[in-house]
Amino acid sequence: MDKPAVRDAALLLLRIVLGTVFVAHGWDKLVITGLTETTGQFSAWGVPQPKLSAWLVMAVELVGGALLVVGILTTAVAGVLALLMVAAMWFVHVGEGFFTATGGVEFPLVMTAALVMIIVFGAGRASLDGVLARD
Repeated sequence: MDKPAVRDAALLLLRIVLGTVFVAHGWDKLVITGLTETTGQFSAWGVPQPKLSAWLVMAVELVGGALLVVGILTTAVAGVLALLMVAAMWFVHVGEGFFTATGGVEFPLVMTAALVMIIVFGAGRASLDGVLARD
C-alpha cells in the first residue's frame, strides 16, 4: 500500500473514532443524562452560563462529531472541538490529577492531541472535504 493511502486510511479511522466519541457524549448530554442534569454539573464545576454552555457543548459535540465522521469542514470542526476540550480541561479536569479514573486530564488531553492531528494533516482523501477538493 502506498504512503498516501495509508495516511488517508489512518485519518479516516481517527475521524470515525473521534466523531463517534463526540456524538456519544453529545447524545448523553441530550438524552441519557439530560440537559437539566448536565446544566447542574456545569454549574457545580463553575462553568460560566451553565445552561447556555450545556446546550452549546451538546450541540457542538453532536454536530461536530457527525461532521468529523463524514469529513466535511473537518479542520475547522476539529479546531472548535479542540477548544472545547481545552475548556473542559480547564473547568473540570485540571484540578483532578492526570488519570481518567480520578477525573483527571488524561481523556481530554488525548482527544485534544488527536484533534490537533486532524487540524495539521486534514481530513484525508476519504472524506467529503477530500471529494469536494478533487472536483
